[in-house]
Amino acid sequence: MSADEELIKLYSQRILSLAAEIPHAKRLSSPQVTAKKRSPLCGSTVTVDLRVSDGRISDFGQDVKACALGQASASVLGANVIGLSRDEIERGRNQLRAMLKENGPVPDRPFDGLEVLLPAKDYKNRHASIMLAFEATLAAFDEAAQAA
Repeated sequence: MSADEELIKLYSQRILSLAAEIPHAKRLSSPQVTAKKRSPLCGSTVTVDLRVSDGRISDFGQDVKACALGQASASVLGANVIGLSRDEIERGRNQLRAMLKENGPVPDRPFDGLEVLLPAKDYKNRHASIMLAFEATLAAFDEAAQAA
């Protein structure tokens, strides 16, 4: 397969569709906590605003400045994040990392939509961007726990 065909496969219509419609793509006007993560390799950034109630995400906003792969990951996270606990976000992050780096299975529900990113496992330079939304969400959760 040529390099152009590989790129076309990598940036499939589904990935581009997810990237174009990221849920909760606006910052919260009065977040409880905010966390920003940046990939030093590519410069992608994700800023996450959270409100946490009873250990679960009650409100969420994100500003995603990343490649289509990072945007697609943020889209799947954003579509499922409300009502989740830190442990559920961490499990999704760990499963995504294993899928990308260790040939692990597709993450469990509610993050099974990350299957679309399976072709990215061969593009190690994109992994950090794909992980950013999860990392920023976990960092915000940790900040909320420290403030409580």
